[in-house]
Amino acid sequence: MVTSTTSTTGTPTPTSTASAAQTAINTATQALLTGLSAGSGVDTGTLVTSLVEAQFAARSATLKSKSDTLTAQISGVASLKSTMTGFSTALANLVKGGSLQTQPTSSNAAILSATAQSGAKLSGLSASVTVTRLATGQVARTTNPVAAANRTASLGTGALTLNVGGGANVAINIGDGSIDAIAAGINASKSGVTASVVTDAQGGAYLSVKGATGSANAFTLKGATGNALDIGGGTATKTSLVSTAQNAKLTVDGIDVERPSNTVSDLVSGVTLQLSGVSTVPVSLTSTAPTDALTQAVNDVVTTYNEVLKTITEQTDPITGNLRADPAAKSLLSSLKALTSKPLVGGATAGLPRTLAELGVATNTDGTLRVDSTLLAKQLAAYPDTIESMFAPSGTNALGLSATLTALTTSATSTLTGLGASTVRYTAAQSDVTKQQDKVTDQSAQLTTRLTQQYASMNSRVSAYKSTQTFLTGQIAQWNKSS
Repeated sequence: MVTSTTSTTGTPTPTSTASAAQTAINTATQALLTGLSAGSGVDTGTLVTSLVEAQFAARSATLKSKSDTLTAQISGVASLKSTMTGFSTALANLVKGGSLQTQPTSSNAAILSATAQSGAKLSGLSASVTVTRLATGQVARTTNPVAAANRTASLGTGALTLNVGGGANVAINIGDGSIDAIAAGINASKSGVTASVVTDAQGGAYLSVKGATGSANAFTLKGATGNALDIGGGTATKTSLVSTAQNAKLTVDGIDVERPSNTVSDLVSGVTLQLSGVSTVPVSLTSTAPTDALTQAVNDVVTTYNEVLKTITEQTDPITGNLRADPAAKSLLSSLKALTSKPLVGGATAGLPRTLAELGVATNTDGTLRVDSTLLAKQLAAYPDTIESMFAPSGTNALGLSATLTALTTSATSTLTGLGASTVRYTAAQSDVTKQQDKVTDQSAQLTTRLTQQYASMNSRVSAYKSTQTFLTGQIAQWNKSS
């Protein structure tokens, strides 16, 4: 099923705080004001705070509104990018899985199995294959085991020379000549011949040497003295052949052929054969069109498209959308709406379906899509190869739906003209707003300090005036008593 995931990435609204030193100053001055307030009777702490807030209220509110808008826009862009990437990736994975390609079918999978090669056109496949011999590789082993106590003893082979298929001789470094050192030397030659030491139930160690399948990969391994590990020389007494190097033998549609491997990809066009056994009767190869899988794929695409459309429509709503003025988002919406009318295969043959709309994908009045199941079934029955091509991998159909969605996503997320560029622009604007908010915070702190100092001085003078008033009032009272 084609599904996409939508993630919303929110960017927190930046906040500015006074420095620790400024906070300490504010605390101290507030304590001072509390003491001085008794002199004037005015709550200078509240007054200063109110005056500062009034001074910067409009500007702070404007900056907060800008910051909230930019945060929503950055989150909206991230949501759209994730939605489109999820859509194209999900379809690409479905296409790569091969379930939307016509598949070859073997009448006897125990003898041979068949898989489709990428981009192969297998409609109408019909072939008859008889396997009379499997490809084998040469395998040789030492005849007598080396006791566990003698694992480090030299086998007395002297220098070893390996030759594969009559090519150049390869000198094998045998180290101390022990069975383990010889195996390591053969493997280190990277010649296609491998060696291992196998221990039997009694603890005896045998050297096993194997080559690749196919008669051209037969090998010889000769010691300098010719008496210890001669393999393939015909006179060996301490080694024996377990199997010889042979090609696979097949008859394909009456023609006898040989191949060096049991994996054969060049006999039946567009098909790779895996040989597993021999047969006395021919094995039939036919093809099965993925009608059900393609039907499901079309329905899955429509379902996912509608989910993606909902996200983009919400973000670009002309009244409430966070990205209603974003050119990249609006361009993406326009491109997405044109998807059903875009040709997904080449050519212009009359009656041949080339677009999703011609397959039966119809557009509702609200812009969402629906599937006309009757028309889709009719087109699949009449043009299975064409519809299969629409869902082919990008590498085999540059016009196909997978390639189209990938290109659409790449364009939409571009950092030059797409949503990537929008992210860069909004992030830069938000950084600028943060700097302005920091500036307002600093200016607020400076104004608070200045007003605090002014009102502190006022409180001192008022307190002095009240002290003088109290003294004079007392004196006048004394004078009145005297008279």
